[in-house]
Amino acid sequence: MQALSDAGKPLTAQRESMEDTLLSCYRALDLTDEKGFLCGRILGDFGVDIVKIEPPGGDPSRNIGPFYHDIPDPEKSLYWFAYNANKRGITLNIETADGRDIFKRLVKTADFVIESFPPGYMDSIGLGYETLSHINPGVILTSITPFGQTGPWRDYSGADIALWALSSYMYVTGDEDRPPVWLSHPQSYLHAGLEAAAGTLTALHYRQLTGEGQWVDVSAQQSLVLISLQNQQYWDLARFNPRRAGAFQQRSGVRWAYQRRLWECKDGFVTFILFSGHLGAVGNRALTEWMDREGLAPEHMKKIDWDTFDPQAADLTDEEYAQMMDALAQFFKRHTKAELYEQAAKARIVLYPCSTMEDLRNDPQLAARDFWVEVEHDELPDRISYPRPATRFSAGACNIRLRAPTVGQHNAQIYQGELGLSPGEMVALKQAGVI
Repeated sequence: MQALSDAGKPLTAQRESMEDTLLSCYRALDLTDEKGFLCGRILGDFGVDIVKIEPPGGDPSRNIGPFYHDIPDPEKSLYWFAYNANKRGITLNIETADGRDIFKRLVKTADFVIESFPPGYMDSIGLGYETLSHINPGVILTSITPFGQTGPWRDYSGADIALWALSSYMYVTGDEDRPPVWLSHPQSYLHAGLEAAAGTLTALHYRQLTGEGQWVDVSAQQSLVLISLQNQQYWDLARFNPRRAGAFQQRSGVRWAYQRRLWECKDGFVTFILFSGHLGAVGNRALTEWMDREGLAPEHMKKIDWDTFDPQAADLTDEEYAQMMDALAQFFKRHTKAELYEQAAKARIVLYPCSTMEDLRNDPQLAARDFWVEVEHDELPDRISYPRPATRFSAGACNIRLRAPTVGQHNAQIYQGELGLSPGEMVALKQAGVI
């Protein structure tokens, strides 16, 4: 079955068409590596014409796995596919004089330049913000680095694990009796890319008001500190500092300061916690009745007045509380994620499955919103499933228009079709290592 866009057109026919997209009148030159891929992907999703510029031979990040059918190949990196969809691709060596001249010609027609080189690199090759703004006063330069363009750490490199550690987020991740742990998949620069996209569009709004471009400076460390700010509220509201709690939720007070929130079930895990108040009363009562029907609810659990239940002041002994937790654990292990979630939704129990990637591919809510779309790759025998952008608009399309480019896929289209280079010039530039 051929995949359709929201507008009802086959994706194969829509890829090169940008007429219905929201920001199709804008262009960005994307010089980033993996630190900034997501910024360009987001702008591309919104319709911006993203020109991904790679060094001749291709970007090193093409060698990041996983790979299509586990075949290591720069043209089969699923990582590259994921973060570089909705981009055209060219090769250009901006460290050569001819390469810089070509880049400057491209800047004349660009609204945005996105880069993730170390601070000072663009200036060192004559392509800093002052130079670019002289060529195009309205251009917006967005720079994504580990620690920003200023400060004592501006020149430091920043691995994903280092950024999480420095943000304080890692301090509260893991189990209490073990050292902090790293998130299992690199995500720090995804947050930086999201901040960069927001900053770029904000700078565009400023340009619409003033006619002036500007330099957007994004620090990956700061983007992670922002998502860690919820940890500060614990002291302000309850006078305790959060600690690592693993599968538990830390609470203030003395009794049962840790409550389990992640439970093993028959085919995976679910999240559930004994909430107090009206929210918890309805679900806790329904869950107790369900457990009782299966002969697993302890007598003292059936006697709890859930309308007034307070986990810090409940009239339960430590032994009774432990028995209740054991009963919950046995109950959850009897059922699958789907069984638990279906019944929980009916009974207003605050319980959710811990989804795997396979679960997401079969998620009925995502399917109802056409989240997954099959995109053709001419060089591969299969279509590749891409996630659509999370945002939908009542006016204007926001879809996968372009699969991630192969190395130099749009060289002829841009260099000859848009810049007017001749075939002979193209050959000479390629032989000289410029494109």
